[in-house]
Amino acid sequence: MTASYCISIDAMGGDFGPRVTVAAASEALKRHPHLQIILVGQSDAVTPYLRRCRGKQLQRLNFLHVDDVIDSTAKPSLALRHGRDSSMGKALSLVCEGTAQACISAGNTGALMALGRSLLGMLPGIERPAITTAIPTLKGYSQMLDLGANVDSSAENLLQFAIMGSVMLEAIDQQTRPSIGLLNVGSEQHKGTDMVREASRLIEAHPGLNFIGYLEGDDLFAGRADLVVCDGFVGNVALKSCEGLSKLLVRKVQASFRRNPYRRLLALLATPVLRELKAQLDPGRRNGATLLGLNGVVVKSHGGANRAYFQAAIDQALEEARLNVPALIGERVREEMARCEA
Repeated sequence: MTASYCISIDAMGGDFGPRVTVAAASEALKRHPHLQIILVGQSDAVTPYLRRCRGKQLQRLNFLHVDDVIDSTAKPSLALRHGRDSSMGKALSLVCEGTAQACISAGNTGALMALGRSLLGMLPGIERPAITTAIPTLKGYSQMLDLGANVDSSAENLLQFAIMGSVMLEAIDQQTRPSIGLLNVGSEQHKGTDMVREASRLIEAHPGLNFIGYLEGDDLFAGRADLVVCDGFVGNVALKSCEGLSKLLVRKVQASFRRNPYRRLLALLATPVLRELKAQLDPGRRNGATLLGLNGVVVKSHGGANRAYFQAAIDQALEEARLNVPALIGERVREEMARCEA
């Protein structure tokens, strides 16, 4: 018998709110017959879009009304004080209560991290959560973390990030001992800050991790490592740079083909190739950044995600719930703590 899973969705989050989240939820239910979804939001904003949905799959779609929504510009401290009854807070609470096995929001990242940490708590042995997502490479894709949850990580934090990311890849992609690289300003051992060099020593000395050494910025897209580890400040800048560069490349290529009739004809012939390239570079295809380290599955969707991209975040959350990734990470961390105490 196939297990049933429930996902709670902050219907109000993101640039488009219910216009995207409701439609994406309805489509996801069609593709996953054993999925249940709870949309959390303001009834006057959500109900008009619910009325547009059709099909018997809507029997597995429930709605929970709340009065409050966390603003996209709200500080995490404000969200902690006043956000528990918001659409984001209630969606997280459903995971905490065990009603849902995963939560998705396209809302305020800082608020989601703060509320997630407060309501769900951290896995034992993990000091700080980390945000991870996939980036395109010549070999397919690599996972990268941290992408902005922490801007002042310690060497011990980076070791924990490496453990969490490695477990996630082993579970979701069935990779045996995924390779791990530490992002740095050079490949030489003496390069980098004291913190990065200490993190390198800790990760390399860890018997359960497959550490291949330092990675430079131009190594990110070569696919040298299955997992790229860095602090949140560096990771966020790198991620945003990747997204900006992919948009630049697509627009430059499109503009080049429009310069004269001859090039427009070539563009018609090259359309299949251009579409494939655009799809490969499109960050929305990998939409959904996981908040690793929390005692529950929490996925952050890009704020500007459309319906198809938000569905990708739902698929990711469902897969992590099915595999119970937090439990796998918790088990590995307990093993490591026991080994250190022995």
